[in-house]
Amino acid sequence: MLPALLAFALSLVLLAGAWQPAQAAPSERQRQKQAAEQERAALRGKLSGLRREIDRTESARSHASDALAASERAISDANRALAELAQEQRETATRVEELQQQHRTLEKHIAQRKLQLTRLARDQYLAGGSDRTRLLLSGDNPNRINRDLQYLGYVSKAQATLIAKLQVDLASIETNTEQTRAAQQELDEIATDQRQQRAVLEKEKSKRSILLAQLSNKLNVQRKEAGSLQRDEQRMALLVDRLSQLLEEQRRAELAKAQQRQEAERRKEAERARKLAQKRQPKEVFRADPIDNDERPAQPAVRDQPSGKQAADAPPAAADMAALRGQLRLPVKGEVVARFGSRRGEGSSWKGFFIRAQEGAEVRALAAGRVAYAEWLRGFGNLIIVDHGNQYLSIYGNNQAVLKRPGDIVKAGDVIANAGNSGGNEYSGLYFELRYKGRAIDPQQWMATR
Repeated sequence: MLPALLAFALSLVLLAGAWQPAQAAPSERQRQKQAAEQERAALRGKLSGLRREIDRTESARSHASDALAASERAISDANRALAELAQEQRETATRVEELQQQHRTLEKHIAQRKLQLTRLARDQYLAGGSDRTRLLLSGDNPNRINRDLQYLGYVSKAQATLIAKLQVDLASIETNTEQTRAAQQELDEIATDQRQQRAVLEKEKSKRSILLAQLSNKLNVQRKEAGSLQRDEQRMALLVDRLSQLLEEQRRAELAKAQQRQEAERRKEAERARKLAQKRQPKEVFRADPIDNDERPAQPAVRDQPSGKQAADAPPAAADMAALRGQLRLPVKGEVVARFGSRRGEGSSWKGFFIRAQEGAEVRALAAGRVAYAEWLRGFGNLIIVDHGNQYLSIYGNNQAVLKRPGDIVKAGDVIANAGNSGGNEYSGLYFELRYKGRAIDPQQWMATR
């Protein structure tokens, strides 16, 4: 080939040689999970202290359902882990698809750059392949020499610009390849974790089934004991009381943090205004023109922490419960077999609803709020409590699994649990309470009539 084409070919070879697939970057998934656990650690510590306080108030007499606690907690944890992994898998698969689309766009750009460079080299060859030195020494017409020199300058500039664009595209496709490899690695990790969690789930279900058969008669007797029902009510009242105090402390801490952030922002704004006032003349801003106007492939958004998680210092998404009165739906599909105020046992009455439902049925948040409690509790099994703000709490008990963690933000209708019969309950379903200022109130008043 002629010198110009050889030079062009050499430049492409050098560029292609410089682009080598990078070594697989370590997955960020484990670090993200560790960071999330650290954020939850403080709240988890407070709730652990609350559970210990409730345990100290229990009588020495044990309950048959306590033998089920470990298995029911493990079943709940495994189900929640599987739900989180499924969500993580969907998000990562979407990211892989976005990266693959970006890769295809970059390859198209690179092919276009190469074609443009080939055409420039060909045009230069057809023009005679002259260089500046030969033109100057040719003794030709000065006007023609000047015109040819200008043409060479344009061609050289166009080649340099295209090579710069090609280098950018090659660097971008290398980054894209690294990100795609990391995302695929995350998918493999998720699949491995899913297999492990399913094995744990099946093992714990089998263990619980055996225990339940062994304790069946004792559970039947204890369910009917008036003293047992009364202790359950006292336990719930104590939990709600202490939890309300903890939530109020948390609310005050969040308010103080918000005020600190506002004050810091106010000081920054004042400093910016002071510096601006000191400037005598406005500083001229120079903007470099973009290399070209073609669209660059959009970078996929960096995956955030698991769906549902929000910064620890963010205020809870409070629902205006007073405005929602008469508009809400039952949290699970099923039949209400026990209502607020109806007789439950000797000297006892229901403080909420019991909704009979299929095991595993989706339990949805009554309204927007933040998960305040998610743990096994004697008499209520796997329990989840959502703080809706303004001292309103919704309580969901006897679940097969709780799918959210303390501190998680939920919207109205979000799936937060699966119905079951944990805690030694006789039937599969959901025990549901609504409380205001710690006192149980009739959920029917908040339900839509149609």
